[in-house]
Amino acid sequence: MMQPTRQTEMLAGIGAVRKAATVCRAVQARMIQPETLAKKDKSPVTVADFASQAVVCRLLSQQLPVGDNPVVGEEGSAELRKGDKAMLRGAVVEQVRGALGDKVSETEVLDWIDLGGHEAKGSSRFWTLDPIDGTKGFLRKEQYAIALALLENGKITLGLLGCPQLDGGVLLIAERGRGAWKLPLWNGAGLDQAQPIHVNAITETSAARFCESVESGHSDQDASVLIAKDLGITRDAVRLDSQAKYAVLAQGQAEIYLRLPTPKLPDYRENIWDHAAGTIVIEEADGKVTDATGRPLDFSLGSKLVNNKGVVATCGPIHDRVIAAVVKHLV
Repeated sequence: MMQPTRQTEMLAGIGAVRKAATVCRAVQARMIQPETLAKKDKSPVTVADFASQAVVCRLLSQQLPVGDNPVVGEEGSAELRKGDKAMLRGAVVEQVRGALGDKVSETEVLDWIDLGGHEAKGSSRFWTLDPIDGTKGFLRKEQYAIALALLENGKITLGLLGCPQLDGGVLLIAERGRGAWKLPLWNGAGLDQAQPIHVNAITETSAARFCESVESGHSDQDASVLIAKDLGITRDAVRLDSQAKYAVLAQGQAEIYLRLPTPKLPDYRENIWDHAAGTIVIEEADGKVTDATGRPLDFSLGSKLVNNKGVVATCGPIHDRVIAAVVKHLV
């Protein structure tokens, strides 16, 4: 049985992620217009993204000390507030009401979304949230995750990954220095039922399995083929969206995750909410996470990993050999 030292924060996070997952599942079940909207970067945003963020931010603000738990989230309500977005706005409010109660007002929902607008740079303590990591997977009714992590003085101290489509619905939780565990996402199981998870700590790279994105534009998969050849890997890659890849690796279902800069975007830097929760889950499951050159991920510099290039996660013992192969083929 786990004995967390940050039980209040962990329980608040578990409740928030679970409630957000129910919202996401409800939206996914109907998946009709006006469920989607194009962001400036052309990736789809759904009602569930906005409703999930509203629910998580609201529950954290209710259950934890006011002012001590700001949230750095992916979404904002600016688009939803526009006059021509009334139908989309109404759909978001409907889902939040279904989760939190009929008395919730439109103004409250929009303001809860904006609770996730805290600025990471210069902040010593905050939560970072991706309300739906892997939106395209969500739209395909495949893998996605609700990813929530607590950062203090640039270090990740707690992480939660809710994966509604993985293993029937799983919630992975990690506490710095204490370990990583899994719970069923849906049945309300408590911390006393948490089961420890560990990576599959192989020592030969030829026995490894890659875990890669479904979307080829998310990583340089041409380089991955060459890296696999150098490492003697012949097994088929496990392909899935979102930080569910971290969950797969942390539970020993794959051993290497590469997110490499693509030739078209060699200067791209990752967002902290896309990797914080997954990183601590891997590390506390005895794996290792660095950037593509072997440097530790630096979460202390704002909302992006500006000092890092790409991300490499492994089961641990093979990490240095994987990094050597990656550097050889890095853009």
